[in-house]
Amino acid sequence: MRSAIVLALFAALAALGGCRREDVREMTVLMPELKAADKAKVAEALAKYQGVLKDSYDWDMSAKTLTLKYDSMKIAQANIRYAIDEAGVKVSFPEKTDDRAGH
Repeated sequence: MRSAIVLALFAALAALGGCRREDVREMTVLMPELKAADKAKVAEALAKYQGVLKDSYDWDMSAKTLTLKYDSMKIAQANIRYAIDEAGVKVSFPEKTDDRAGH
């Protein structure tokens, strides 16, 4: 009986400490030539990707940035930047990325 309880506790702890399924992070994308009309293009481009939290968009038109949340287990920051760039909105990419994952 005691070993059954220990086994049940072990199984419960193993289930709680399982693999991560999501890792939500925040990033800011600089788009030096951003115009109000580009917001729809960017939103449409990112809608194709899982992992980008569409309701997290925070536009700063004076700074020409978009801050958003994304699940790094599903999409990388570089993919988000490339998707925006491919939609025709110029993105400033980080110059040195070898010391940062996901860029």
